[in-house]
Amino acid sequence: MPDAQTTPIHDVVVIGAGAMGLAAAHHVAKSGASTLVLEAGNIPGGMAAHFDFDGVSLERFYHFVCKTDQDTFDLMAELGISNQMVWKETSMGYFTRGKLHDWGNPVALLKYPHLNPIEKFRYGLMAWWCTKRKSWGPAESMTAPDWFRAWLGESCYQKMWHRLLYLKLFQFTDVVSATWIATRIQRIGRSRKSLLQEQLGHIAGGTQTLVDALCKSILSNGGEIRCSAPVANIEAGEDHLKTVRCADGSEVRAREVISTVPTPLVNAMIPQLSEDEKSKLDAIDNIGVVCLVYKLKRKVTGHFWLNIIDEDHAIPGLIEFSALRDFGDETIVYAPYYMPVDNPRWAWTDEALLDEAFETMKAVNPDLTEADVLTRQAARLVHSQPICTPNFLDKLPAVDTSVPGVQVADTCYYYPEDRGISESVGFAKGMAATALGRLQQNGEDH
Repeated sequence: MPDAQTTPIHDVVVIGAGAMGLAAAHHVAKSGASTLVLEAGNIPGGMAAHFDFDGVSLERFYHFVCKTDQDTFDLMAELGISNQMVWKETSMGYFTRGKLHDWGNPVALLKYPHLNPIEKFRYGLMAWWCTKRKSWGPAESMTAPDWFRAWLGESCYQKMWHRLLYLKLFQFTDVVSATWIATRIQRIGRSRKSLLQEQLGHIAGGTQTLVDALCKSILSNGGEIRCSAPVANIEAGEDHLKTVRCADGSEVRAREVISTVPTPLVNAMIPQLSEDEKSKLDAIDNIGVVCLVYKLKRKVTGHFWLNIIDEDHAIPGLIEFSALRDFGDETIVYAPYYMPVDNPRWAWTDEALLDEAFETMKAVNPDLTEADVLTRQAARLVHSQPICTPNFLDKLPAVDTSVPGVQVADTCYYYPEDRGISESVGFAKGMAATALGRLQQNGEDH
């Protein structure tokens, strides 16, 4: 075991180098505090990291930007990369009963053949209401299915939403929070060029542009990023310093620790948490994702987002990423299989899932053939999405834990917002401010 007298001491150690961890480290390091980021993976970026997809630099898990993502815009301005924001007119679709339908604007709603006039009115009113809300009121105590039924009626809910929810949440469908869903409708609904035209954005060069800028900022301000350094244990001592032990046996000491790893990993990593904190963290259910990505010779639909509620297909949607970011003559399509890891499909091989999802693509666009597939790949995350139930924030332990100088948060804490880049970097700024404030109070002037 390393000698405590010779173990390096950092003002702040950040655990996890995803967007949240990197943003927290950026804010801490630029203040002059000595900063170390420890990342279990072999590269920084987490879900925002890129990989080489047959010559294309591509995010392993898709991201897009909405016009309400102010925290992203503020951080990009701070990093000097505001000019890398690109906006694109995009569209949505629905595939059901073997046919493709436009979606996402009033004209598409009026033309949709599987809703009656009253259902169309109720759906449009719900979508409009979501875009106008500043708070959710009584909806916060409701489940999503009950909320949809209240707005749309049983028939419309079954036709438009039940299968979408079920193919992502499975046994958790009936317990997920209404406001967790409603904020997603709101975020997309507010990202428009006009009433009839959706407009989404991306960062030129992909999310790697932001990851690189954050890493550059951390390093240029004297911080350090260590990859392939999974943290095994955090222990607070009587001197108020925290000893952070990595799986390889190496140790560092920290005045402040910010953990951004998935909450299911926290209890084993920080055994000094109170029993109440541990029980609350243990109570959070998670689902995994197998995110498939294809490079094709032709378009599937041209829609950026396609919801699939056809009973013959087991995947809830396709994200035609090339409808947002230009890849020349090639089409990039993501097909995410969200599911609890005890679902039988989780045990399927990547190849089996890739085959099944491509059969769905061919059903959507019969002109597609195997010859159109240039390459394909799958990536898995065991903890991709927490199950957010009504009044979810009330069930979470405080970010600032009972272990002095240790903060813990992951995507759970963005609730009811989505687990996107903007939410990550905005929350990280607050955690950094808490750590810096405490350092100042304790006589560490930064």
